[in-house]
Amino acid sequence: MCGITGVLRPGWTQEHLLGVIGQMSSTLIHRGPDDLGSWCDGPAGVVFGHRRLSIIDLTEMGHQPMISGSGRYVISYNGEIYNFREIAKELESFGIHFRGHSDTEVALAAVDYFGIDNAVRRFVGMFAFALWDREERALHLVRDRLGIKPLYWAHQGDLFMFGSELKALKACPGWSGELNRDALAAFMRWNYVPAPLTIYSGVSKLEPGCRLYWKQNEIPQIHRYWDPVAVVESEAISSPDLTDNECLDELARLLGQAVNQRLISDVPLGAFLSGGIDSSLITALMQDHSDRPVRTFTIGFDDPKFNEAQHARAIAAHLGTDHTEHYIDSKEALDLIPQLPNIYDEPFADSSQIPTYLVSNVTRREVKVALSGDGGDELFAGYTRYHWAKLILDYGYRLPRQVRRSLGIALSATPSGFWDAIAAAMPSRFRLEKAGERAEKLGEYLQQPDADAIYRRQHSHWEDPTRVVYESTEPPESYSIDRLRIAAPNFVERMQLTDLITYLPDDILTKVDRASMAASLEVRVPILDHRVVEYVWGLPFGMKYRDGEGKWLMRQLLYRYVPRELVDRQKSGFSVPIAAWLRGPLRDWAESLLDDQRLRQDGILVVDPIRESWQKLLNGDDWYETKVWCVLMFRAWQENQMEPPSSAGV
Repeated sequence: MCGITGVLRPGWTQEHLLGVIGQMSSTLIHRGPDDLGSWCDGPAGVVFGHRRLSIIDLTEMGHQPMISGSGRYVISYNGEIYNFREIAKELESFGIHFRGHSDTEVALAAVDYFGIDNAVRRFVGMFAFALWDREERALHLVRDRLGIKPLYWAHQGDLFMFGSELKALKACPGWSGELNRDALAAFMRWNYVPAPLTIYSGVSKLEPGCRLYWKQNEIPQIHRYWDPVAVVESEAISSPDLTDNECLDELARLLGQAVNQRLISDVPLGAFLSGGIDSSLITALMQDHSDRPVRTFTIGFDDPKFNEAQHARAIAAHLGTDHTEHYIDSKEALDLIPQLPNIYDEPFADSSQIPTYLVSNVTRREVKVALSGDGGDELFAGYTRYHWAKLILDYGYRLPRQVRRSLGIALSATPSGFWDAIAAAMPSRFRLEKAGERAEKLGEYLQQPDADAIYRRQHSHWEDPTRVVYESTEPPESYSIDRLRIAAPNFVERMQLTDLITYLPDDILTKVDRASMAASLEVRVPILDHRVVEYVWGLPFGMKYRDGEGKWLMRQLLYRYVPRELVDRQKSGFSVPIAAWLRGPLRDWAESLLDDQRLRQDGILVVDPIRESWQKLLNGDDWYETKVWCVLMFRAWQENQMEPPSSAGV
């Protein structure tokens, strides 16, 4: 895994270009601490930089940027192509010879022989790379199908720049980084800045499955080479009427193949193991393909409400892994929070960013690569909110709309403490965790006009973010809801598909990439092998959601390796006690960032609704935790990252 960056700027000397790329590459040392490289064509005004985390072919033969055998292409590449050996054999049959055994060299040779689009469609893996065509004097930027690896770019005047993280672009002379208030409004709704937006005006994320093409004096063109909605629309992926066992056997084959390919490494590797279905299944398949105990890693917390370490320990013992368990005290977690703006470069408010970094840091002490179970919830309908949305639609929406809305208003108006008190008085086997918060959510959902509005409300942290961000207009979604309704008429499947193209790359995969790479750890996600994704989408819905429970087919596969009693329990998120911390050890930090006078002086955020939410959280209403955390993550980023535009060196 690596960090890539580059600049195209006619008129800068080769010496200046190399100096600039040195500054930009130095910001990405955490992504590639093992090696540093650059390539420059002064007359063309182009320079590439590369920071390397050496995983495959640790020799100089894997050094980047790399020039193709024909001399036509230059690449700066981040990621892994897991089927590179099969592609190499195909190319060797055409008489092509390789100097080393890196996937980078194979990728270049494939582009040389097949052309860029045909080559990329052959690649199985996670990747983001820049390719300079010396013959056409054109730049290509490419991002993998699911958005596992990041890529940012900006075209400002006669300056074009790109990088794995925004901090690389900010290090370029001529950088202009004005706050995008519309993107901030979107962040306040979703808790991340949705692609292709970034928090800066004029700076973009390349979306998953896309290739950008640019030549000097032309407008960048973006082409989508893989579209998950088109995959769902395609009748070609629909499975025939297969039995449960036939579907299960094919999933076992595909997922086993995906895991086995992700074990290719010239350095030690392991797995994240939380004890949940996804990570347990990936670990089981890894152990099935390994002749030695797999290294597994988990973190625990002293607070039993947030601790799942004992479940991971039981799974590890059953599978016979070499297990490492590290308990995190609150100080270790709290000390990380001031670092979050530097890790994420733009506001990001999924609080599981904290444990994700902590487990990455623990894992990196022992291995350089880890496999993760991310993607299972989106593909196999595993999120609890899918289940609740289905129940609301199946039962709540049988009521007349006005009756349903009135009931929702009544539930929302009732203090959450009332429902918590009722739950506390019930026998333990009937007691509902977070009863007040659930009642408030149910009240909000019952007031929505249709199914898609329920999905939007489920994800909305601030329901009307333009009331919180001055002079903002909330940007439209990057997808067509009408197209999604046709592609996925089943509402839960439509929720899954929407998550696959938005929440998964912009939240989950962003969180994992930044947290792991901040620890210089490569994380591989076999469930998101695009062949697995395409197969699962072709399965009947009942293979994913059955008898009121998601991940049905995954569970059946896991039961081949692990007893049911070790994994059949209520789903728990990878979370930390943010609300309790904000009322306790983080209160002074939060009060400073939410100071009335400072907020009013900034003129960015509207003070009253923010202070109201903060006060309700302090009064014990955890419903407001995500609203407040969103604001705090923006304010922490603002104080750490926002700066006046620089014109030095232009």
